[in-house]
Amino acid sequence: MITKIKWISAVAFASVCFIETAVAQIGEPFIHDPSTIMECEGKYYTFGTGGGGLISEDGWTWHGGGVRPGRGAAPDAVKIGDRYLVVYGGTGGGLGGGHNGVIYTMWNKTLDPQSPDFKYTEPIIVASSDGMEDNDAIDPGLLLDPTDGRLWMSYGTYFGFIRLVELDPKTGKRVEGNQPIDIAIDCEATDLMYNDGWYYLLGTHGTCCDGPNSTYNIVVGRSRKVTGPYLDNVGRDMLEGGGRLVVTSEGRLIGPGHFGRMILGDGVEKMSYHYEADMDLGGRSVLAIRPLLWKNGWPVVGQNIQTGNYEIESERRGYALELAVDFVRIPGGMRWFNRDEPMKPIASQTLADVIDTWSKGDIGVRLGDYMVRPHQRWTITAVPEAGGYLGAPYYKIVIEGTERALAATAEAEVITVPAFTGAPEQLWQIDQLTDGTYRIMPKAIPGSTERLALISIGDSTPTLGKFDKDSDNSKWNFKSNPVVK
Repeated sequence: MITKIKWISAVAFASVCFIETAVAQIGEPFIHDPSTIMECEGKYYTFGTGGGGLISEDGWTWHGGGVRPGRGAAPDAVKIGDRYLVVYGGTGGGLGGGHNGVIYTMWNKTLDPQSPDFKYTEPIIVASSDGMEDNDAIDPGLLLDPTDGRLWMSYGTYFGFIRLVELDPKTGKRVEGNQPIDIAIDCEATDLMYNDGWYYLLGTHGTCCDGPNSTYNIVVGRSRKVTGPYLDNVGRDMLEGGGRLVVTSEGRLIGPGHFGRMILGDGVEKMSYHYEADMDLGGRSVLAIRPLLWKNGWPVVGQNIQTGNYEIESERRGYALELAVDFVRIPGGMRWFNRDEPMKPIASQTLADVIDTWSKGDIGVRLGDYMVRPHQRWTITAVPEAGGYLGAPYYKIVIEGTERALAATAEAEVITVPAFTGAPEQLWQIDQLTDGTYRIMPKAIPGSTERLALISIGDSTPTLGKFDKDSDNSKWNFKSNPVVK
């Protein structure tokens, strides 16, 4: 997970701007070459180079404890039926001074090392390289094709070609007689995914294993066939060095590599990778998780909301979430006809101008035209000590300059309460959707286990209800608000 991260601006098609703010990841998310994150029996797992891996109870706080025998390098994992297939490179990639490598697969019924069913099968060789050919048998990535159930593995490094082979999804063995296909050059640590009729090849470009001097970044090409050719957005073949940039270094986080994709449903996807060096943590390699967005048929890295002041805008009509309080006029009237009157700036309405007109108790919320007024201005703050969910912490949402907090009620409505207490109904999960908008959900509804989201049931009526990824009623945008002076 991202340990300390700074975002400066939003994805171009998402109408949101982020304040540069550091958010500390809880736990010890230290790993290199992480596998795609797997969920197993309510926990999250990822494995890395050197054996072992990380475990998280909620996807936000990570610690060691994942078990993967065989050591080696750059594993990947996929769930097939009720079993987990893990693949890893035994040697290669210049490890030990050579490029003669071997790739193994092995199965387990569970990833929980405390389970009585936890036992890996004996590893099976599925690919190899002799050190003389134009390929390194290392850095495998798996795709279980959702269209036909076939299982594919890409592998290779800068030393030669990236290759593709087919595996048997029942045994994990190489399909008998299957010959490798060359699909890319000038990258390594590849992964495959399928989306909306396209196959995507994600490759890690640049240099690794040099701490803050690593130049890793992740690029992508796509094809209508899993066997390629994989072309980038301007038609360059990845066999000729093509690739569209997906994510690169940001702030003090250097060298992203080893892409993995998680489809969570309801229009929420996440991408995982590592940063070669977190400069605030002595250059340690750390796990990162970000929203995965889609723009014009291409994967785009998304953003977690960062601490700052925002307008919360409904996608339904563009109205802003606001306190249900009486409108307070700014002094003055129309000036256009009095041309001889000197022009003087009109002061913005401030919290001090209106707060005494508000109830001291609970206040409802509604939607209305945005007027840059205090009752429409919200501060969103990460609450990392309250735990989190896959890739992000829970947040508190309060009226700017106050502790008046947005909260869920037992009747599945939304109100504001006078002070933030940290209660579950005052904590919010904010997920960026694949189209760039956001889903907002309370951590809990008092007296209920139902998972509901903030929705608009009318132009001016927010409430809690079933989330619908295909409805603008369920979607929100965050527009950054500078401090009013």
